[in-house]
Amino acid sequence: MSPAHGTRLSPVQLTLLMCAAEIFGMTGFAAYTTLLPALQREWGLSNSEAGLISGVYYAGYVAATPILTSLTDRVDARRVYLLACAMSLIGTAGFALFAGGLWSALVFQFLIGAGLGGSYMPGLKMLAERLEGRVQSRAVGFYTASFGIGSTLSILICGGIGAAYGWQAAFAYGALGPVLAALLVNFVMPRGRTRAASHPAPALLDFRPVLRNRRTLPYILGYSAHNYELFGQRSWMVAFLVFTASLQPADAPMLIGAATLAAAINLIGPVMSISGNELAIRFGRTRVIFTFMTASGLTACVLGYTAALPWVLVFLLMCVHYGLMLGDSAALTSGTIAAAHPDERGATMAVYSFVGFSSAFLSPLVFGVVLDLGGGNRSLVAWGLAFSSIGVFGVLAPVARWFYLRRAAQD
Repeated sequence: MSPAHGTRLSPVQLTLLMCAAEIFGMTGFAAYTTLLPALQREWGLSNSEAGLISGVYYAGYVAATPILTSLTDRVDARRVYLLACAMSLIGTAGFALFAGGLWSALVFQFLIGAGLGGSYMPGLKMLAERLEGRVQSRAVGFYTASFGIGSTLSILICGGIGAAYGWQAAFAYGALGPVLAALLVNFVMPRGRTRAASHPAPALLDFRPVLRNRRTLPYILGYSAHNYELFGQRSWMVAFLVFTASLQPADAPMLIGAATLAAAINLIGPVMSISGNELAIRFGRTRVIFTFMTASGLTACVLGYTAALPWVLVFLLMCVHYGLMLGDSAALTSGTIAAAHPDERGATMAVYSFVGFSSAFLSPLVFGVVLDLGGGNRSLVAWGLAFSSIGVFGVLAPVARWFYLRRAAQD
C-alpha cells in the first residue's frame, strides 16, 4: 500500500522526508573506507588494490545510474528507488557475510554503489518534480547537504561498530538503513506528476536531448571535477589520518581516533553545501562555483605534505579543504535541475550523475596508484603527490571559467 496521488505534503515535509530517506539509505556508504586500514592489513591489499575496492563502489553507481535514473522519466521514481534499496541491502549484507578478499569485496562494493546510484538521483528527482523556483533550489540544497550527514553518520557509526565488534558487524549495520529508507518512501511519499502529452518520453538511454542542452553541460562537467576531488579525498581520509597519527611524537599523540575525526570533518559538508547554494542564489552560480573549485584545488595540493604537523593543525586544514570542496555541491546540482527541461530531468540527472561518478570511480584508484608509485603509504612525499593528483582540476578551474565566459559572450 502506498500514498495516493492526491496526498499532499508541504515543501518542508517533502524535503525532510527525502533527506531522512537519503540518510537511512547511506548507512553502509562509508563502511569500507572507514575500515580500510584494518581490511588492508587483514587481506594483505596493496594501496592500488585498496583504492580499486573504493573506486568500484562508484563503478557500480555509474553502471546503474544511466538506466535507473533515466527510467524515472517513464515510471514512478518510487519504484526505481525501492529496487535500489534492495540492491544496497544485498550488497551490504553480502559483504558482511561473504567478503574475504579483493574479488569478493569488489562484487559487493559494486552492488552497494549501484544501490546508491538508483536511490540518490531518483530521490532527488522525486523531490525536485514536486517543487519549483527558489523553493526547489533550497530543497535541492538541503537534500544535497544530507549526503554529507549520511556519510558522516556512516563513518562514525561504522567506525565505532567496527572497532568494537569487527568489520562484519559494521557492514551488517549498513544493511539496516536501506530497509528503513524503502519503508519511508513507499508508505509516505505521494505519487509523482504525469508526463506532459506534448513532450513524449524519449527512448530509454537516449541522452541526445540532454547533450543538446548547452545550459546543462557546464554544470555536468563541473560536477565531474567536483566529484574527482571530493571522492578521492573521502576514500583516503581515514587512512591519511592514521598516517598522521603515526608521525606524532610520543609525548603529543593524536587524542581522537581517525574515524571520529573523519566524521567530524564530514559534518562541515552540509553546512557548506547549503551556504554555498545561498551564496550562488545571491551572487551568481558560476562565480561561486569556480571560486570554491579554485580554492579547494589549491588546498589539496598542499594538504598531503602537512601530515607531520601537529595533528590538530592537520585536522583543521582538512576541515578547510573539505568545506571548500562542498561549497559548490548544491549550486552545481540545483543549477543542473533548473537548466533541465521538466520532462527530461531524469535523463539529465542520469548524465549528470554518470559523468560525475565516473570521476568518483577513477579518483580513489588514481590516488592509490600515485601513493604506490610515490613510495607507499608511509611516505610523506607520496601522500603529497596523491592529494595533488585530486586537486589538479580545481587548480585548472580559472582556465575553465575563462572558456565558459568566452563561450557565453559568443552566444
